[in-house]
Amino acid sequence: MRVTGTFEVADFTPAAVPPGDIKTGLPVGVATMTKTFTGEISGRSSTLFTAAYDPVTSTGTYVAMESFEGSVGGRSGSFNFVHSATTLGEGREAEFLTIVPGSGTGELAGITGTGGLTSDHTIWLEISDGAQVE
Repeated sequence: MRVTGTFEVADFTPAAVPPGDIKTGLPVGVATMTKTFTGEISGRSSTLFTAAYDPVTSTGTYVAMESFEGSVGGRSGSFNFVHSATTLGEGREAEFLTIVPGSGTGELAGITGTGGLTSDHTIWLEISDGAQVE
């Protein structure tokens, strides 16, 4: 079952990263984020965001672990999901999103699946098991 929603970033707060002894072509950054979601996926999330990114060329990759609380297809609860993508100037590639197995609570206990996020702030989930929505 596919469900969709939109999201807005309510807060993006960079965090200090201890200096490492390995130097690469792009610095690694860490931030925390909060988002609000509307649509078939509605609620809020708290995110730990990591990236190696060059804002001048829009080149880099991010990985984020997100804790979501709200409703999916009318069922309420919470769960974790992880997502990542790579940008090479324009467009995204190597996109990945999966719901963390065993992380669901409430009516979303048992939820599993995959999905995606777009640069225009759309999210979609393909629920494949457990807390199927109707």
